[in-house]
Amino acid sequence: MATTRFLLDTHCLLWFQNNDAKISAKVIDVIQNPANTIFFSQLSLFEIVIKQSLNKLPEFISNIDEIYHQPIKDDFTFLPLQNHHLNRYIQVPLFAQHRDPFDRALIATAYEENATILTVDKNFGLYDGFVNILW
Repeated sequence: MATTRFLLDTHCLLWFQNNDAKISAKVIDVIQNPANTIFFSQLSLFEIVIKQSLNKLPEFISNIDEIYHQPIKDDFTFLPLQNHHLNRYIQVPLFAQHRDPFDRALIATAYEENATILTVDKNFGLYDGFVNILW
């Protein structure tokens, strides 16, 4: 049975909200397939507001309420951070070349939710076998 549960990486959430052409056609098909559950994480919201406060997202001017409500309108499922996600974080392999805590927390969340991560980030390939990645 094919995976029907997908977790958006933070950049994928932003790109989808901005109708950015960087999103692959394959990912758009997955997102638009009504048989799929598309999750977006509270972790991504936290990462976005941190980056906004550091002026690292100058092209993205939406506030946190808009960032939250738009995916809900798009029939995505909000995934709050849960203790079992945090417990899994400890088991996510740690690589010298990839120590990003938000990415690793999303990987732990995807593992716990049996979801494939939608991401263009090549570093996620390090976790092949731990979680499924699609782009």
